[in-house]
Amino acid sequence: MGELIEFASNGSTASGYLALPEQTPAPGVLVLQEWWGLVPQITTTCDRLAAEGFVALAPDLYHGEVAQHTEMDRAGELMNALPPERAARDMGAAVDFLLASPAVAGDSVGAVGFCMGGLLTLLVAAQQGDKIGAAVPYYGAPLGESAPDWSGLTAPVLGHFAEEDGFFPSEACMELASTLDDAGKDVTFILYPGLGHAFANEENPLGNYNEFAARAAWGRTIDFLHSKLG
Repeated sequence: MGELIEFASNGSTASGYLALPEQTPAPGVLVLQEWWGLVPQITTTCDRLAAEGFVALAPDLYHGEVAQHTEMDRAGELMNALPPERAARDMGAAVDFLLASPAVAGDSVGAVGFCMGGLLTLLVAAQQGDKIGAAVPYYGAPLGESAPDWSGLTAPVLGHFAEEDGFFPSEACMELASTLDDAGKDVTFILYPGLGHAFANEENPLGNYNEFAARAAWGRTIDFLHSKLG
C-alpha cells in the first residue's frame, strides 16, 4: 500500500515510508519507530492506518540502519547514537511534508509512536505545538531529565502504558500524566494491568504481545485520531 519517499529536511533530505488511504484528502499521521528502526512492523502500522483512512508517514530516523529483534544490544546502540537535533529536524520536516501534501486534510496532523517512538511522540508534540492535533504514545514517555518544555504541548494526548514495563516504569508514566493534567493539558494515559513493554507489537519481540490488549489499544487509537483530526 505504501512506498519509500524522500522529503526536504533542514537543507538536506530525509526518507520515510508513506502510505495513502483509498480516498484523499485525509487526515495525516506521523508514525514514530521503536528502537529497532524503520522495520516492517512499522511500515505495516502505516498501512493499517491508511486502511483506516489516514495518510501515514514514518520517517526513517536511523537513516537506513535497523536492528533485528534478536539484536537488542544493537537496537540500544542505535537509539543512544541517534542525534537528538537530527531526529527533531527529521520529525519536524515529516510534519511539514504532511501538512504541505495535497493528500492531507486539515491544518494539523496526528503523531503515533511506540517505545522510543512513544517518547518521541510526546517530544514532537511539545516541539511542534499546534501542528500536532493529536498524540498517541505507546509505552514510552520522556521522563526525568529527558522531559521537554511542556508549554508547547497543545495536542490532546492518549497514551497506552504497560503496568509491568521494565523500560518505562508505569508509576513514573502515570505521575507524568498527573503533572501534565495539573498543568492544564488534555492527557489520558491508560494503564494496561499485568502487561509488559511492547504488548501491542504483533511480532512479539520481547515475548509480551497480548492480542486482546493490542486490539483494544488500536481501536482506542483509531477512534481518538478520527475524533481529533476528522
